[in-house]
Amino acid sequence: MILRLSALAGKSRPNASSSRQLLQPALQQQTRCALSSSSIDEPHHYNVHHSSSTTSSSSQQNNTRTHSTHSTTGRQPSDFRSWQASHNIDIQRVTQTAMIHELTQQQTRSIEKVVPWFLNTLPAPYFRQVPESFRLDHIKAISAIKDANMDMHMNLKTHLPDGRQVLTFIRPGTMPGLLLTMIKELPYNQRSEEYMPLSRVQIYSAEDDSMSLNLFVYGDEAKPLTEADVTMTGSHILEYAQQLVDGTLPPADEYGRPNPQPNTMFSRERLIQHMEKCSESYIIRSDPRRFLSQIELFERVSGSDNISVSIEDSFLDGKNEEHYWIDIALANTLPHFALEQATQLLYLHSFDVLRAHLDNVTDGDNGTVTLLRMLVTPVNGARGNEPTFNLLKQELKRSKWLTPSTMELVYEKQPWLGVRRGEIITAMCTIMHPIMSKQNAIAFSKGNILETVTKDRYVNHAAAIADLFLDRFNPKAPLSDSELEERSQGLKAAIDNEVEDTPAQELLFKMIEIVKMTLKTNIYMNNRYALGLRLDPKMMVSEGEAVRDTPYGVFFIHGRRFDGYHVRFRDIARGGMRLVTPPSSEQFALESAHQYDECYGLAYAQQLKNKDIPEGGSKAVVLIDSVGMSSSGKDFVMRKSVKAFVDTILDLIVDTSETREEIVDFVGKKEVLYLGPDEQVIPQDIDWVIKRAAQRGYDTPAAFMSSKPRAGINHKEYGVTSEGVNVYLDVALRHVLKRDPKKESFTIKLTGGPDGDVAGNELKILSREYGENAKVVGIADGTGCAEDPSGLDWEELLRLVHNNLPIDQFDPTKVGEDGAVHKADTEEGIKARNSMHNRVQADAFIPAGGRPNTINAHNYKHFLNTDGTPSAPLIVEGANLFVTDEARQLLFDEAGVIIVKDSSANKAGVITSSYEICAAMLLSEEEFFENKPQIVSEVLDKLHEYARMEAELLFREFENYGGSLPQLSKVVSGAVNAATDALAIALDSFSDEDKEKLLPLFRAHLPKTMADLSFDKVHQRVPAQYITNALASCLASKLVYKEGTKFVETLPENKLADVALRYLEAEHEVSLLKDALEGTEMGEKEKEAILKLLDAGGARTALRVF
Repeated sequence: MILRLSALAGKSRPNASSSRQLLQPALQQQTRCALSSSSIDEPHHYNVHHSSSTTSSSSQQNNTRTHSTHSTTGRQPSDFRSWQASHNIDIQRVTQTAMIHELTQQQTRSIEKVVPWFLNTLPAPYFRQVPESFRLDHIKAISAIKDANMDMHMNLKTHLPDGRQVLTFIRPGTMPGLLLTMIKELPYNQRSEEYMPLSRVQIYSAEDDSMSLNLFVYGDEAKPLTEADVTMTGSHILEYAQQLVDGTLPPADEYGRPNPQPNTMFSRERLIQHMEKCSESYIIRSDPRRFLSQIELFERVSGSDNISVSIEDSFLDGKNEEHYWIDIALANTLPHFALEQATQLLYLHSFDVLRAHLDNVTDGDNGTVTLLRMLVTPVNGARGNEPTFNLLKQELKRSKWLTPSTMELVYEKQPWLGVRRGEIITAMCTIMHPIMSKQNAIAFSKGNILETVTKDRYVNHAAAIADLFLDRFNPKAPLSDSELEERSQGLKAAIDNEVEDTPAQELLFKMIEIVKMTLKTNIYMNNRYALGLRLDPKMMVSEGEAVRDTPYGVFFIHGRRFDGYHVRFRDIARGGMRLVTPPSSEQFALESAHQYDECYGLAYAQQLKNKDIPEGGSKAVVLIDSVGMSSSGKDFVMRKSVKAFVDTILDLIVDTSETREEIVDFVGKKEVLYLGPDEQVIPQDIDWVIKRAAQRGYDTPAAFMSSKPRAGINHKEYGVTSEGVNVYLDVALRHVLKRDPKKESFTIKLTGGPDGDVAGNELKILSREYGENAKVVGIADGTGCAEDPSGLDWEELLRLVHNNLPIDQFDPTKVGEDGAVHKADTEEGIKARNSMHNRVQADAFIPAGGRPNTINAHNYKHFLNTDGTPSAPLIVEGANLFVTDEARQLLFDEAGVIIVKDSSANKAGVITSSYEICAAMLLSEEEFFENKPQIVSEVLDKLHEYARMEAELLFREFENYGGSLPQLSKVVSGAVNAATDALAIALDSFSDEDKEKLLPLFRAHLPKTMADLSFDKVHQRVPAQYITNALASCLASKLVYKEGTKFVETLPENKLADVALRYLEAEHEVSLLKDALEGTEMGEKEKEAILKLLDAGGARTALRVF
């Protein structure tokens, strides 16, 4: 299907004589064709389908003969039409022959008219770049439709031997916007389950403006090119490049086009390497000059997600009209989307596309780079000048990352706004949704908010607010606070005077508030992926909302098909990034309304968990619109959303020359945060995030995201969360049931499958620590449940765990007489699975998987037996939020259920992630990997230690002071965090010398091997603020776990730091006393008793604080 043709553009077109000779076989073939070779789907719309690119002459003749024979012999007399001579075969044959002759003559006359017109009006590049077989198909199709006296409106579909498909769209005229209309009609977009990538596009317009003829090729060329292939196929390019490198080419070619400047990337070796990434058809039909220019664009974006744009005069325009070539390179994008976006933006700026080409070049692990080349001319009074092209370049770069609501607003609804203002308005509308919807969910739905502020009556006010935002953060002359206030009051007065609609007025006022509450934005960053705002957290408080803790900081990110929040409760914070992809538009709207609250709740829960580590709690929730997409399209959008979200966060936290020049900072303090993987984040995302953090100049890029595949501690592999959960279970069994699980048996039920992280590892730990004493009487996951009151077979359970199998694979022959395995493939099985955690009687229940809020205030009684006793008197929450706060309290009040809250029970996972951050800062990847077994072992010991300290404190205070255990868990977290914050503030005023004295606290917190290898370089490798937070958290947790929450709560806040530091000194004195006592001659019993007293209360006594 590939025809080798001249690659260099010229002014002349093929003459009619030579073209007639070229097409003569087709003319002869066409005269033998029946009119029925095309099928009509609907009036004025032809779809011609070919099984291959050409049809042989003999097959056409055979088809005609077969049709004729069938007409005379295959029908019964009753089938003949009334106008046929039904009893005279000779007359029938004469009639048919005459009709065939007339139609053939008519088609011949049409072809004789069409061919000269076709050859003289299609542009010369068409004949060079489109294979002969395709050109013949186009002439045949156009002849047929002209012969039928119909509009020039036809779609041709051609199947190539390698599986690709070519769609040819032929349309009458060349009016502006016609190409955009065709693109919107294309199939196989990312929402189609039959998605095929758009791999090549060729756009042509007849020079008499009578017709547009466009080819869209779907599917990739399967054959990879070798060095031998490209040296032959691309010889014209290699020869041109060699002349360029040798300096034998003049500054400009024969058409006046400047030749590229010599470049090392044009060496023969590098050109061959590049061409091996290209399709053969792209190489064959490429002009050498164009090919080298596109290599330069490719290199600018390779390995990234960026866009590069180049614009130049056509140089080939003999009519001296304004024609320009626009070249665009888009890395890692959907070609269909890239073409549509570029075409739509050109149409918006009044440029008509005369010709266009699209090709894809592979870019290794980064996917492909889409290369667009478009010949455009201004229409409707537009001019091609430098300001226009600068704006066009800027908006072409932004178009890849614009969300559909922004595109609709600035491309269709209110194009005068411009992209930048439109992006600000849609971002503000998204921020307002979770705030305002609490007042009136219907009036302030997301769609209604945007529709209201962009109505013709109000959009001028919205644009003025966007201008205020732009002026506030203009890096050349940012508005001062007084100037901002003055202009805000003026806008409010205008809105109050001109906007009579109360909801519209409220929304516009809220938009002004967003401007005033924004502390930082990347709106002026030239290559940003999305729009990011660092908000004052008070912005997100709704009117009449119950008082709750205010976060330290909130980031909002508004990008293509996603919106994201990052909420943190301390200056240095760590938490997971979660991707949310609702399956329906209705669910997406619901998720949008409570996205911020979900992010806040998760970050707050993380803050409670993070009490033992230097980082505060944070969370990122990225809501992605993938509704109706194919699986491949959904995955593509998710990966792009991760990149855009993270890169925008980096815009707002890295300190580089670029950010200092383009970002106005009203935060006034460097911000440090760390991410971790959560729902739907994959290892490739983690690798990209770390690599990108390094490229962007983040101080500790390896620590920016935890759970790196090689240099991390895999939570499931090492069972870190479950190790902590089991410590709480062990302590709870001893305190609540007064049972030593090492010596006595106990029963347990779990949710979460044997193949899950927390449940699977908990099963292994139960078997390891307690053997047959631990009897698992029930376990449920998404596939079903297994239950046995005498205990499920341990050998079978561990088989499932080790083979990563769910519970429905449990061998039913291994359950006891009263046991059962229920699969969730029947109504009965689903009912059994969903009720297992309520029905099955056990000593303890560990929710180690399952949906949040499974047990809530409306259904908590299902957990109780008919006599009001609980189905399990003890719950240890391995999974987050399985039981709601209200249900926890009700179960305790009504049935005495003791619940170890999730923020305590499963905190070991966040402690592990914190150690990963420390390792990434202190050790090289090789150092960590070489010592990983020992480091992991020491981390597990630390997890057991921190879990046991808190568990013992919880039950000690529960037994001494009463109250519910979940509430005590919050009290413990609150006490540690309050002490940490007070100490961090106090330590900021310490001299470096005084801080140095406290460094042993941080060293003791680290796994021994990690500290031994690197602690002498701690100041060079760890940010100073992180060290301060580490010292504060270590001392705070030591104080609370040793002396209890009441001790800390009774201290005035302004005295807390002073007491904590004196406590550390007193503890040192007690240690010296203990050492001295060890050397005295005294009975061992008496000595042990004194040592116990000193250990329990010596430091506190020395402080004289009681």
